Amino acid sequence: MYGYEQSVNTGPGPGPGPGAAPMPGGYPEPSPPSLADAVRAFTTGSMAAEDFQAIFATSKVYCPRGENPGFLALHDTQQPVIPMFTSLKELRRYAGKESKYFVITGAEVLDLLPTGYGFVLDIDGQHRMVFDAKAVEQMVDFTMRRMYG
Repeated sequence: MYGYEQSVNTGPGPGPGPGAAPMPGGYPEPSPPSLADAVRAFTTGSMAAEDFQAIFATSKVYCPRGENPGFLALHDTQQPVIPMFTSLKELRRYAGKESKYFVITGAEVLDLLPTGYGFVLDIDGQHRMVFDAKAVEQMVDFTMRRMYG
């Protein structure tokens, strides 16, 4: 079993975003891939890092929590990492049906994650992804360049 430690206080994230807007021809715009689809595509090499990061930034991420709001960190790894999940189903498979959690966007993860921490997506999933602290810094840099030029 993994050791948890409370590390950062956060509140619940925003609710679901607006639906797809209709295109001039009357057809809805295609939905972007889900975060789970993006994880599969990225881990199999069929999606570029920039495309994955764009999807991650706008996707909902499910985070287990303890008695107090905030990220729970695994400290029995080389570097401390925060477990996160692409769906409530993945979180429940890992932490159990009665586990507490909160939902935030990937962009909020990058904004709130403590310096020196990485994260792991779908730790028990078929396409687990680990981002160490250096990878998180690179994602933050990419996001900042994209937003501010």
